[in-house]
Amino acid sequence: MAEPQRRLMTVEEFFAWQLDQEERYELVDGIPVPLRGMTGASNAHDAIVVNLIISLGNQLRGGPCRVASADTAVRTAIRRLRRPDVTVECAPVDPTSYEARAPRLLVEVLSPSTRRIDQVRKPEEYKRLPTVAAILFVEPAQAQALLLSRQADGTWLDTPFQGLEAVIPLPEIGASLALREVYEGVPLEATS
Repeated sequence: MAEPQRRLMTVEEFFAWQLDQEERYELVDGIPVPLRGMTGASNAHDAIVVNLIISLGNQLRGGPCRVASADTAVRTAIRRLRRPDVTVECAPVDPTSYEARAPRLLVEVLSPSTRRIDQVRKPEEYKRLPTVAAILFVEPAQAQALLLSRQADGTWLDTPFQGLEAVIPLPEIGASLALREVYEGVPLEATS
C-alpha cells in the first residue's frame, strides 16, 4: 500500500502549527524539520550564541538595528524558513510577525549535526536575500570564524578570523565582534 502524500505547509500554516510544538523547527520545502535534529545545542554552542547576542545587542542598542535569536525565522523561499542562531535586522519591528523581514546579518554557530547544511546549503539560500549583507560562521571549539560579506558589485568576499585577539568588523550594521568576547567562558581546543 502506498504511503499517502504529505500536504506541504505554507509559511503561515507552519507558524500556526509551530505555536503548539515543544521544540523549534525550520520549514524546508514545505515540510517541518526539527532544528538540530532531535538533540539540543551543546553548552559551548549555547554560550557562544548568548555571547554574540549580548555583544551585538549592547552595540546596537538605541540604533536602527536589533538582534534576534533562533526564535525568529528567516524566509529563504516560498516554502522555506531557516532559523539562524543570531539574526540582525535593521528595519521597523513588526510585533505580530514571527520572522525577520529584512535581515542584514545572519550568524550560524557550527555544530557536528548541522555543519554541512549550515556551510553549504544555507549560505546559498541566505545570499539570495537582497537585504543580507553578511553571513558569519563561528566554530564552537576553536576561536575561528568565517565572514562572508556582500561586495558592492554583488559578489561575496570570504574573510577568515582566527585567535582570541581577532576582531570582526561589521560595518553593515555599525558593529564589530571581538572573538575574546564571543568565546568568553567557553573552553577551547588547543590548536597545533
